[in-house]
Amino acid sequence: MSISLEDVSCLLKIPVTGKVVEVENFARYTEESRSDAIKMISNLLGVSAEEAEEEVNISKGLTVRKHWLKSRWCLEAGSRPTNYPPVECTARAYLLYLLSCTLFADKSGSRVSIALLKLLEDLDDVGNYAWGAAALAYLYRHLGSATRVLVSQIAGYLTLLEG
Repeated sequence: MSISLEDVSCLLKIPVTGKVVEVENFARYTEESRSDAIKMISNLLGVSAEEAEEEVNISKGLTVRKHWLKSRWCLEAGSRPTNYPPVECTARAYLLYLLSCTLFADKSGSRVSIALLKLLEDLDDVGNYAWGAAALAYLYRHLGSATRVLVSQIAGYLTLLEG
């Protein structure tokens, strides 16, 4: 038996219809894509261009580290430093972390593709995406990859496979 959109909708209670979750292809690492990634991280997460560039350099690709997201935006209750980014940036960081740990978990377990960040640009529009359909497509894509001889890991929201 295979997993259907109806299963995803019932189990996860997230939309399976709506705007298509279409991510820009940041798979090809070029100087231009690196520059675009730094600008996007800086603008959407409210960090300086220097901090964004440092994170891209450390993560060695068009990704950010989950550890960086968590350490940069998770604070003790009630504390708020003066240089803390606006609440919209914090919401984007949280959603990016959440998506990368659940629906779009990758095999690294420690990095997040910044391609997901583009989808979080307009926070009012986030609820209009077909996140369930995208999660199912992502899972099926990685199930196919996992069947290759030399592959020993799998990515995706594996909770959907329990049953």
